[in-house]
Amino acid sequence: MEIKPITFDRHDRAASLIKEIVATFIQQEANPNPLITVTHVTVSPDYRKVTVFFTTIPDGREEDALIFLKRSANEMRGFVKKKSSLRIIPHLEFSIDYGERHRQHIDEIAHEIEHSDADTPTEPTT
Repeated sequence: MEIKPITFDRHDRAASLIKEIVATFIQQEANPNPLITVTHVTVSPDYRKVTVFFTTIPDGREEDALIFLKRSANEMRGFVKKKSSLRIIPHLEFSIDYGERHRQHIDEIAHEIEHSDADTPTEPTT
């Protein structure tokens, strides 16, 4: 069995670069309440459209963050242009990352179950 090295194609590199630049913009420009976290970025095949997925802390503030992100999209696009050497500067779209939110909820439930199992005394066997 041959192990193949992990290769990153041009789309992966572009997505990673844009994710980093967008996260930097948000860190510098957004109000820290709510804290906006970029979870991942998808790039269209022609590089003209990027969807930025995000979550917020605290929960339930995603709509406020979405309003900020949409309002700041043109300025953010200019920031991407300034901070990158991409030939095509993509149109930015934003989406709440419900998958990440669900994963976090499952982790919380698993953590609660672990703690409830640890707190429950085991009955001696006879």
